[in-house]
Amino acid sequence: MNREKIRFMKSLYQNKLAAWLPVNRMLVFVLAGLLAFGGTSCSSQKRLAKKHAKEARLAQIEQAKAELFEIINDDGFLALEVKERKLQAVKDMNLDDKEINDLIIRAEEKLARDRVEYLKKQEEEAKRAEEERLERIRLEQEKATKFSPLQNALVGVAAASNLRDANSRISDALKLFASPDVPVLILISEEGVVKDYDRPTTIQKYLELLKDQKRYNNDIESVKYDAAGKVTELELRTRY
Repeated sequence: MNREKIRFMKSLYQNKLAAWLPVNRMLVFVLAGLLAFGGTSCSSQKRLAKKHAKEARLAQIEQAKAELFEIINDDGFLALEVKERKLQAVKDMNLDDKEINDLIIRAEEKLARDRVEYLKKQEEEAKRAEEERLERIRLEQEKATKFSPLQNALVGVAAASNLRDANSRISDALKLFASPDVPVLILISEEGVVKDYDRPTTIQKYLELLKDQKRYNNDIESVKYDAAGKVTELELRTRY
């Protein structure tokens, strides 16, 4: 009886062991697969990160090349300070690429030439502006000298101390004109080539106005003369 019971128990144990082993083998296979998948996934992520980093670097290099070639090939379209900022931005990338480094040298040489040209133009413009200023002064002085007798005559009428003196000065002033009806144009505003004048008058009426107002606030803009040197048209400019 005891032997039969022992054989039965032994048989039962063997059956349970036989059923347990395949399950454990399966668990082992599953764990091994998970570990293998995890390792593969990690490796793929590293490869993908390297790929993205490489693509980003290539994009930076292409951008830097484009900026440097724009500087090197510029014929004056870009301002000097703009090109200097572009070059500095490329340098700040620190790409450590041979082609980029060579292009940076070429860009620096180009900017050095551009700076020389820029300073030369600045000097030329300053010289031209000074020459124009001196020419304007010369013309003003020439005009003042040329028109001074006429200007003094007009100022004298306005500054007359009494009626008799004013009439005497009007008579002297009219001797400078071809006739008492010579037109007088008073420029009150100017925008480009468009000029705006006050109501036209004659030199006789204008001198009488100066006598009454005792105030002269114009400058001579232009004068027309006849063959005898008499004034045939007078253009004045309002001071204020």
